[in-house]
Amino acid sequence: MRNINRRELLKHASVATAGLSLPVWGRTMPSALGEPGQTSSLPRQLYDSLSDEQREKICLPCEHARRQFISNWWYIHPEHRIPDTFSVEQQELIQSIFDSLHNPEHRAAVNDQVLVDQYGQSKNAPSIGFFGTPADEDFEFIYTGHHVTRRCNAHTDAGVGFGGRPIFYGHFPKDFHETKDHPGNAYWYQGKIFNEFVRELDGKQQGQALAKRSPRPEKPDAVIRKRKVDFPGLAGAELSPDQQGLLLQTMGKMLGMFRSGDVSATLDTISRQEMIPRLSISYYDGKYDIGSDRVWDTWQIEGPDMVWYFRGEPHIHSYFHVKT
Repeated sequence: MRNINRRELLKHASVATAGLSLPVWGRTMPSALGEPGQTSSLPRQLYDSLSDEQREKICLPCEHARRQFISNWWYIHPEHRIPDTFSVEQQELIQSIFDSLHNPEHRAAVNDQVLVDQYGQSKNAPSIGFFGTPADEDFEFIYTGHHVTRRCNAHTDAGVGFGGRPIFYGHFPKDFHETKDHPGNAYWYQGKIFNEFVRELDGKQQGQALAKRSPRPEKPDAVIRKRKVDFPGLAGAELSPDQQGLLLQTMGKMLGMFRSGDVSATLDTISRQEMIPRLSISYYDGKYDIGSDRVWDTWQIEGPDMVWYFRGEPHIHSYFHVKT
């Protein structure tokens, strides 16, 4: 694939969008979060506002096959995009839901990623949906698009983790083939934190973590497939208790883009189910180490109940899935 320059892709779109304000679903809207007197969650408010026709278009059963699907560029309802399916008020509420899923310190960067990754074309606008109804305990809101899949339990704004379904985030703000420092990438902060953890390993452990094979394929049916055996890299059981604690702390820091309730619930699941000793940590050299600087751009933290695959080459794609 040729080197695709983001500026080049946006050049033609800029003519069509010149003079237009940003769509309401591309702006951070903190004023709508946690308003006094709010009696139901933001996703429930959106659900209650839907017409029968809208519900027919975007609501799916709890056990629908698409609930476990993940890819770097997909739409839960490709024929029903946000600007063409919802009123202005509903679009504002959708944006408020999306903002509520993220730490305030990361909202601007995440919203910029979502907006830029549409290339200025309405055909690339995100799509949202619901799995189940308010009568279901596992009632879920989902937001999908290019380089973005987010999920939350629709009953609460507190954050209770990701429900055992996969999420995705990715970005290339400038060049398709990023340089080693991933300039402007909303998610490279995670790569920096991971490499801080690696530097705390001793030499033998670092050698064990350097995988001798390629990272997992990105096909939707394979990228979050959980192995039972044959893990690459350094076994979590080989870490000292302090290092195991540091790994959990590292994962918490890397999840810092999300709201605190979801982070806490996810870390609690990992800790309560004693996943750390059953995890494996691996990173990859060769073309996967951009600039050959041993600042690892591509890594995996995986086990029988968890997959976190962070691919930095040619640009960042990251898949996260914890079984609950």
